[in-house]
Amino acid sequence: MAGNLLVINCDGPETRVALIERGQLAELYIERRRERGIVGNIYKGKVVRVLPGMQASFVDIGEDKAAFLYVADVRGAPEDYKALFVDDDESREERDDLPKDEMARAARGARIEELLKEGQEVLVQVAKGPIGTKGARATSYVSLPGRHLVFMPTVNHVGISRRIGTEKERKRLRAIVESMRPQGAGFIVRTVAEGVAERELHADMEFLIKVWNSILKRTESGKAPLLLYNDLDLLLRTVRDLFTPEVEKLIVDSRPEFDRIQKFVQAFMPDFAGKIELYEGREPIFDGYGIEVEIDRALERKVPLKSGGSLVIDQGEALTAIDVNTGKFVGKRNLEETITKTNVEACKEIADQLRLRSIGGIIVLDFIDMDKQQNREKVWKALDEALKHDKARANVTKISELGLVEMTRKRTRESLGRSLTEPCFYCEGKGYLKSKLTICYEMLREIRREGATYPGDSVMVTCNPEIADLLATSDQQYVDELEKRLQKKIIIKARERMHLEEYEISGRERDNDGKADGGRGRRPRDEQ
Repeated sequence: MAGNLLVINCDGPETRVALIERGQLAELYIERRRERGIVGNIYKGKVVRVLPGMQASFVDIGEDKAAFLYVADVRGAPEDYKALFVDDDESREERDDLPKDEMARAARGARIEELLKEGQEVLVQVAKGPIGTKGARATSYVSLPGRHLVFMPTVNHVGISRRIGTEKERKRLRAIVESMRPQGAGFIVRTVAEGVAERELHADMEFLIKVWNSILKRTESGKAPLLLYNDLDLLLRTVRDLFTPEVEKLIVDSRPEFDRIQKFVQAFMPDFAGKIELYEGREPIFDGYGIEVEIDRALERKVPLKSGGSLVIDQGEALTAIDVNTGKFVGKRNLEETITKTNVEACKEIADQLRLRSIGGIIVLDFIDMDKQQNREKVWKALDEALKHDKARANVTKISELGLVEMTRKRTRESLGRSLTEPCFYCEGKGYLKSKLTICYEMLREIRREGATYPGDSVMVTCNPEIADLLATSDQQYVDELEKRLQKKIIIKARERMHLEEYEISGRERDNDGKADGGRGRRPRDEQ
């Protein structure tokens, strides 16, 4: 479908790429120069720990955190890197002698302690970047993406993208790749290869093989941990992966990066050279295309629906919950019809939000309860259809009688919310504060409980000005009652910038002027 745009903002310390489909922000990618991702990088790593109980190992790749390597991702004991060269007939014959299928079967049946030992050097690729407190996930099964093909030097397999629709075209592409690929190596044919000439596929294949051989040569240049291959930065990855025939135009706001894209495109995809445009508007490019506003909306908890209903998205540690509400939508005929219509509308918005916010893992959808099974089936089909446009793989269960749907979506990168936000420093990430009345009454109970043990003839309470106002006005009678009970004067002191939940209680001796002195303090918030 024509009309899609790639809008790239890279005139500052970060690169931001927005994919706009049908006039709507569909995907957003962000890469900060000081925090460049490592997904796709290939390393010579060193095994630092083997965990038989988890059937996994930790591999030092030179990053802050060791990478995690599962037993299923271990290719075997890859000490003989030279056997993986594929640049001439002799080395191809060596590859043919490698028992790849047997190694794969052995790896599936073998235990991690049989395949890897501490201190062993392994060649790994980062398959999934660090997320939260977890380190990167690595694999020994390397894949090198090109424009039309993905090269898999350690896997004897040819795959065709499911998005290539016609069986005739799938057979043509498979025949081309099978006739040219090195025996023992594998390729995946990408969606953009549909209709591409044989010479272009051959050029892509030769380029990827050269890259792989250069990686293998680098393994001899130093000890682990060692970076062997740095994947393309976000800008060129975007051009390689997202600049498809469906994209009408690519607009970028930096002259140097515009020139870099032009060189890349002329080298690998010359037919797209006329689609690249340098943005020269006065306002920032994301403002000019209305993207900044959409990014802010993508961070909101509540998402409005056109009918008047809404989604409420809560992303937790274990799972993400999405609640569907009717809101202002009252319908025209009956309640069941209104509910069903809202749920169907919510399906597309849910799929769009998952894609835009890059939410993965376990997701629970709380649709509005429907009485009729046929309506539940209608909503489930609408959700399944909406998720087909998402590149990330998703598994969805049927709607339960409570209106709940459990689904998983492949997590490929940090979610947008966690990339652009951090826990609130004021509530410490809880998402809530105790109410002012709760804090007042908590303080009064503390004074009643411990007031008699404080030294002196008065009790000094230091707290946030808003709490002090409550104690001195609407709750003054309770303060007076405590003074009578304790036979001590209670002095309320407001301190600017003191946290709402924080307070200090101390005993004081009053001098002849009525001022208090001495005593001890307490900060309940610090003890929580």
